[in-house]
Amino acid sequence: MLKQPQQKYRPFPQIILTERQWPSRVIQHPPIWMSTDLRDGNQSLFEPMNSVQKLNLFKELCALGFKEIEVGFPSASQTDFNFVRQLISEEHIPKDVTIEVLTQAREHLIRQTLSSLQGARRAIVHVYNATSPQFRDIVFAMSKAEVIEMAVSAVRLVKDLTAQQPETEWVLQYSPEAFSMTELDFALDICNAVTAAWEATPSNKIILNLPATVEAATPNIYADQIEWMHRHLAKRDSIILSLHPHNDRGTAVAATELGLMAGADRVEGCLFGHGERTGNVDLVTVALNLYTQGIDPQLDFSNLNRTARLVEEATQLPIHPRHPYVGDLVFTAFSGSHQDAIKKGLAAQAADTLWNVPYLPLDPADVGRTYDSVIRVNSQSGKGGIAYLLETIYGIVMPRRLQIEFATVVQQYMDASGQEMSAENLWQIFNEHYLKNNRPFGYQQHHLFEHGSAQGIRMLMSIQGQSQWLSGEGNGPIDAFIHALASVGIVVNVHSYEERSLSNTNEGSHAKACAFIELAQVGQATTAYGVGVDENIITASLKAIISGLNRLDLPMWSYQQAA
Repeated sequence: MLKQPQQKYRPFPQIILTERQWPSRVIQHPPIWMSTDLRDGNQSLFEPMNSVQKLNLFKELCALGFKEIEVGFPSASQTDFNFVRQLISEEHIPKDVTIEVLTQAREHLIRQTLSSLQGARRAIVHVYNATSPQFRDIVFAMSKAEVIEMAVSAVRLVKDLTAQQPETEWVLQYSPEAFSMTELDFALDICNAVTAAWEATPSNKIILNLPATVEAATPNIYADQIEWMHRHLAKRDSIILSLHPHNDRGTAVAATELGLMAGADRVEGCLFGHGERTGNVDLVTVALNLYTQGIDPQLDFSNLNRTARLVEEATQLPIHPRHPYVGDLVFTAFSGSHQDAIKKGLAAQAADTLWNVPYLPLDPADVGRTYDSVIRVNSQSGKGGIAYLLETIYGIVMPRRLQIEFATVVQQYMDASGQEMSAENLWQIFNEHYLKNNRPFGYQQHHLFEHGSAQGIRMLMSIQGQSQWLSGEGNGPIDAFIHALASVGIVVNVHSYEERSLSNTNEGSHAKACAFIELAQVGQATTAYGVGVDENIITASLKAIISGLNRLDLPMWSYQQAA
């Protein structure tokens, strides 16, 4: 049993913020995106990426549209140092992309970091030191003044060293580590001191990055902290205010969105939320959340499967199948009621209109997903999902009552196997029960003839394995065949008939006709559907009648041998 929490934990203190503005705001444009996959994400891996994997991921990030990419911690790892040098010396960095590197606020680490960036066209030097009481009192045993001096001294050193490399355009980023657990007035003091030391101006802005290094409160608290800083920072017009949320409470995406409403300009995170502990904020989720609200995120996730596979290969971390937008099952419905609603929504969705499909907040096609994986069939599924798969993949557009009938057939298979049913499995079952079921009746051939105003038919069919000719007349081929059957004691009524083009067949490029007929034995309430497929619509209709006869399970004693 869990301990009494009030005896061990204390709630995070409320932020005093009068007339807060963020709750009434909406996000209207994308933030500046900064990927930290190659640094923060890489630091969290069981086995860090090698240079080949890092280069492949760097190129993918550039292709996705990231303009700022944190590529490593060159003073902490020779591998990272060498990778930064490789990017610069081998000219892998596009002209519109800025690399960023991280360093602690210590002189020898800063010097080594700056040496890794020699020859870069443009670079962000990201300096940090911890500011919260936990770190000041427990880890470093430093006063507030000493912590501020550490940050300011580091910034002055960066300023001096970058002046010695004028061929590079330099940007400073400062992070008060554990900002979200730091007293706001102290966070403000140290950020203002750093801004002054860098001599930031509107044309030479400093990036102030405010990390929720450990997510310690509800996302509205983080938004309050961001808005408070946004309101009180000196030289706000010379500052790019950046967010770096972690996901310890599982609310990093919410904290990011609220932080943007609260005045932030920029977001740092990883593609799928990698990072220490429970990870950094998931940039794909944040970006596609914006996309579903009609905002262009200016990142290209039109082939999200490719990106996901590349990241999985590089990180050796699997993406959860229910991960927002990218998981293998996020656009998949097993529930029968969900499937029915999706099927109807997709059928009603017109091209070039606003997306309006139940259960699908995003069109799977927009992220490179196909519709064939949207609906999957298991023991929870219903007629809508089964019908959708047969229609989209095999072109069988079943009447509604046939959907109900066939769903019962499939359910029997599902109850026996307990396994998921693929579209191919469904097609095999459909074939077995409707198209290839030739016992006790089977189609062999037919001939039509005119007899005055009536349509005549001579039909060769098998009955319990014996070939037999039947003849009949009616007001059309179907009626004539029904009368021919009656002549040998097979008396049935046609309750409904539909025909459709079957152009989505896997059996060839020629369009085929598909006929659906609902039959009932005279005097009986039970009906059964028959289905026939052929290039000739009349032949398809006759095959459908025979298919229906086989599914009616008529008593054999009623058959008569034709003369």
